[in-house]
Amino acid sequence: MKEYKVVSPKLGWKNRSQKYEDLLNQYAREGWVVNSIFQNTGGILLEREKNR
Repeated sequence: MKEYKVVSPKLGWKNRSQKYEDLLNQYAREGWVVNSIFQNTGGILLEREKNR
């Protein structure tokens, strides 16, 4: 079974791409995988196996 999480990152204006990368790497260490990115809101849909 999978579980999902929606994240709306607050990145600011300085080092925006580095903060985005750091955020994604943090979730990847927790086992999350990017499912999709919503361009209109900047939200990220993450998924992972629930019974890991």
